[in-house]
Amino acid sequence: MKIKLLIAVLAGFTFTACTNNVPSPTTAAPVKYAQPSEAKLAEFSPVMRKVALSTREDPKYNRMALDTTEKKEWFQNLMYRLWNRDISKGQFIAEGLAKYPTHRYEFNFIANGFQKHS
Repeated sequence: MKIKLLIAVLAGFTFTACTNNVPSPTTAAPVKYAQPSEAKLAEFSPVMRKVALSTREDPKYNRMALDTTEKKEWFQNLMYRLWNRDISKGQFIAEGLAKYPTHRYEFNFIANGFQKHS
């Protein structure tokens, strides 16, 4: 009887050691990036222009509605972070799709353009 009780207790400890104690997800603070220097912007601007001009040559490319100053600044900052290698191509696309979910082709096109021209 004592042996059966001991086995049951040990089995209980084994199962509790195997449970998933996953901490509840926390919201991470967004990463803040330093503003680019004038020298960096001077390097970035010609590359950005090349990529932007290349979009006109692709009939599949659909322009995004960047109709406010805030949206334009967000997009330029996103492109700069990709160009400066602060974020990966995948992160660039994911952040872009979070705001413009129907523009997967366009974000891929831009990311590939920066890889080609950088």
